[in-house]
Amino acid sequence: MKRNADDPTLLRRIHLPERGAKIFVAVSGGLDSMVLLHVLKRFSSAQRWKLAVAHFNHRLRGRASDADERFVRKTAAAMKLPFVTDGANVAEFAKASKISVEMAARKLRHEFLARAARAGRVRTIALAHHADDQVELFFLRLLRGAGSGSLAGMKPQSPSPADRRIILVRPLLECARNELEQFAREHMIRYREDATNLSTDFLRNRIRHELLPLLRKKYRSALDQSVLRLMKITGAEAEFIHDTARARLDHPGGDFEKLPAAVQREVVKLQLLEMGVTTDFNLIEALRLGTGNYIAVGPKLFVWRDAQGRIRLHEIHEGAFDSRRLAIKATPGGSTQFENARVRWQFSPRRKDWHLPSPGRPGVEFFDADKLGPEIVLRHWQAGDRFQPIGSKSPVKLQDLFTNKKIPRARRHQLLLAETNDEIFWIEGFRISENFKLTPQTKRLFIWRWARPSVRR
Repeated sequence: MKRNADDPTLLRRIHLPERGAKIFVAVSGGLDSMVLLHVLKRFSSAQRWKLAVAHFNHRLRGRASDADERFVRKTAAAMKLPFVTDGANVAEFAKASKISVEMAARKLRHEFLARAARAGRVRTIALAHHADDQVELFFLRLLRGAGSGSLAGMKPQSPSPADRRIILVRPLLECARNELEQFAREHMIRYREDATNLSTDFLRNRIRHELLPLLRKKYRSALDQSVLRLMKITGAEAEFIHDTARARLDHPGGDFEKLPAAVQREVVKLQLLEMGVTTDFNLIEALRLGTGNYIAVGPKLFVWRDAQGRIRLHEIHEGAFDSRRLAIKATPGGSTQFENARVRWQFSPRRKDWHLPSPGRPGVEFFDADKLGPEIVLRHWQAGDRFQPIGSKSPVKLQDLFTNKKIPRARRHQLLLAETNDEIFWIEGFRISENFKLTPQTKRLFIWRWARPSVRR
């Protein structure tokens, strides 16, 4: 829509939602959301928008919170706009969920807005975030160690975190708070003050009232412009990395190890998010740097990365036997990968000066090659398995062996074992089989190496 030249600066710089859209306007009753509501109402006829007002009562300020709800309800009625509301005890939810009050409020608010939008068959929700919010968010995320994608801040449009089919729009994102204050004065827009915005109990408020004034006064008066410019630059770079990683996932190929580190991280991160796994830098870096890093991301739930950069999810069901198996030919030398374990082997003739290797070397075992069959099977423990550890006179049930060694039930089903001619000769992390050990009569060695990084608990 073409706007008049005499429109206030604020109105010339807002991001207008799609023409003809049904829009829920999230209104708290404060300055930002009341200005947003009045601005959208001003343009609604020309833009053919169908507006409705949505209010969430956080119940954090007792009677004041209820007064906010009544105020927004009356405003919607005066504008002849539909009104929807809901509420929850945010403080109790935060305590039960062991998250901050800010995070709890955000989660419950977005869930309400998405729920209301679905019920009203609305695809667009308008939020009142503005430029000052962007600057505060930059420092909030910077202090929490966020990556470039997060430091880029909010976008004029983005999917709802509660339902990606619903679009959040932020028409005021390029407007400063002092512009909103001026607009409210000029148009006599009433709003309610939230006393919690002055409390320094919340990190965002300490950034707003303590850190930013100090930086503006002592270090850079044009701090906001500098930060917003940096956010745009960072956002463009993060978008390029994201698109490059997305293209790699859509069209796999090439050497993952040769990708730039930033793209590797994004490839890993995108896959984890698609799996519903909560990401952090340490998790992403552990997967990026090591093929087969076996990392716990939940009770009995593990992720690992293969050589092509694909993230695998593996769930351990306590007491459930894993039937996966891999048969390999006992060639003179070779390697394979089974799940997240890399196995290598080779045959070696016995030399005249050869002597029995000392036991206990991690990741390698020696067997009598002539006692092996033509095929080796890698698999997990199955019911009824028996094994004769070196030094034992007879086989024992694997279940009894695990019990005696105090191996946790879930871990028992993770361990790998190898068998040949239907006899187990190796169990990961245990002594080798008595029937395949080296003796003075051994003529050829079978050298067996494996690598599987330890699980992060």
